[in-house]
Amino acid sequence: MPDAARTSRRTVAAIDIDRELCKACGICTELCPAVVFDRDEFGQPIVARLADCTGCSFCERHCPEFAIEIRWRAAPRGKGR
Repeated sequence: MPDAARTSRRTVAAIDIDRELCKACGICTELCPAVVFDRDEFGQPIVARLADCTGCSFCERHCPEFAIEIRWRAAPRGKGR
């Protein structure tokens, strides 16, 4: 439950992919429930739909080469928080 609470206050600012570490295995593109990634001509993932990212972190947590990093942006806080 802490993950749901945390993602409700923050949004994804960027998904960084280290091209040197990425082995183009396709795990991130297959696991992404929001279909955020496409693949380039070499099979490496590219972030095609960042706005669709839910922040589930499946891609980051399951990358066997640790080539993906999600960068977070703090969501604006409303009055009374």
